[in-house]
Amino acid sequence: MTEDPEPTENISGGPAGGGNAMSFDPGEAATRAERVVDRLGERYWQKAYGGRDGFECLVRTILSQNTSDKASQPAHDALMERYDVNGADLAKTLAAAERAELAETISGAGLYNQKSRVIQDVAELVVEEYGSTDVFDAFVREEPPADVREVLLEMRGVGPKTADCVLLFAGGRDGVFPVDTHVHRIYRRMGIAPADADHEEVRTVLERDVPAEKCGFGHTATIQFGREYCSARKPACLDDPDACPMADLCEQIGVYPESGEVVDPSEAR
Repeated sequence: MTEDPEPTENISGGPAGGGNAMSFDPGEAATRAERVVDRLGERYWQKAYGGRDGFECLVRTILSQNTSDKASQPAHDALMERYDVNGADLAKTLAAAERAELAETISGAGLYNQKSRVIQDVAELVVEEYGSTDVFDAFVREEPPADVREVLLEMRGVGPKTADCVLLFAGGRDGVFPVDTHVHRIYRRMGIAPADADHEEVRTVLERDVPAEKCGFGHTATIQFGREYCSARKPACLDDPDACPMADLCEQIGVYPESGEVVDPSEAR
């Protein structure tokens, strides 16, 4: 098993992220999706879920949009160093921040002008609707997941993946399988979700076919698997069918080793 396949700090908090540590027990898998997650557990199982502050997790997830943990983590750290000081209410501080200064602070995350606007918009909404960061954090942690998700999705700039990451990493909710670009690609490439499924359709399949207690881990482990083996343009199986630990569970939709061609599963012949 890889000792630390993800950054020491990322959106899930790394080994010291708080929340509930999850134990790995493969047992008898009922579906192919569960078999995939169980096998990933032999390589990557190590995370704890929940325990993050809801509003900070929301900001952290916005920073991670369309960029890597390597880029977005320093931007998050810089933001917290500048605005989360002396016991200040983070949402109020960000709502009142000077936009250009906020954008400069998070510039390492990419798309910083857009992200600074989204962060300030959600901060203003949190202050207006909940009064404080602490009240919003309690809402994320304690209210029904469907209600929390609905509220998050009503925020401009917050999509399904961002909402689900907040539910998972701040709310600690079982049965939440966020779908990013890696998850969307891999489970369609494997033939577990329909080749033309959108992100929400992939999420529906995975949350149906993977036990609730394995969904959070399935998300983070699939991302790592995508980075190491099942990349968008050059998956490991392209040159060597035996190089991928999931080869016997994968239908290789859109991957053609004989020609070296790789296309999105929705474009597969």
